[in-house]
Amino acid sequence: MSLRGKAAIVTGSTSGIGLGIVRALAKEGADILLNGLGRSADVAELQKSIAKDNDVRVAYSNADMSKASAILAMVDCATQELGHVDILVNNAGIQFTAPVQEFPDDRWDAIISINLSAAFHATKAVLPQMLDRNWGRIINVASTHGLVASVEKSAYVAAKHGVVGLTKVVALETAKSGVTCNAICPGWVLTPLVQKQIEDRAQHDHVAVADAKHDLLAEKQPSEEFATPEQLGALALFLCSDAAAQIRGAALPVDGGWIAQ
Repeated sequence: MSLRGKAAIVTGSTSGIGLGIVRALAKEGADILLNGLGRSADVAELQKSIAKDNDVRVAYSNADMSKASAILAMVDCATQELGHVDILVNNAGIQFTAPVQEFPDDRWDAIISINLSAAFHATKAVLPQMLDRNWGRIINVASTHGLVASVEKSAYVAAKHGVVGLTKVVALETAKSGVTCNAICPGWVLTPLVQKQIEDRAQHDHVAVADAKHDLLAEKQPSEEFATPEQLGALALFLCSDAAAQIRGAALPVDGGWIAQ
């Protein structure tokens, strides 16, 4: 398929899942607004390489996803630099684990803000122009934890369940238009966020990192293989296609059989 002439915002896209989605969209010709953390020089090099490799425009916003005003400014930046926003991928997320009774209030607030509220603010900001053009794709990167729960992840599970709920509402409200909204629900994907969880687990359990990685997968993911950012990028690309025009409000697991159990 070709996305030449389309423009996409992908939040949390300087590494991991977000970058995998960016590469998939750019390969098919979409102009991109990157968002995320990183040294200025590294981000500039990333912009340059994606633009050169795919003959697309690549903008960047370091918008803080915990602030509604920054999210609105990011959407304005994309609209001004790329002309319009046709695709929004709400991917930015953070994690913290602790039992409910020990969960720090500030960590709860930060996770709900970045993992859930940011998706609402960005969606609200882009929807008017998508509806005016009668075409748009909103893709929320939720999680298997948007469908099932795990211990010590109260904020993350609550936020990701909220993302799935938000996805359904937006899909219903846009059902008679050319705008679709769906969620991708990855299981374990080997990203910096998950790598840190593996290292923390290894330290806690006093085992090798390789053993902690195996145990993490075996506990939840029957395939015992990580999903990859490239696979998630391919699914996001499919959701942007005409073939996916009647997929609306879906929460699509990419989890090696996790929720099939």
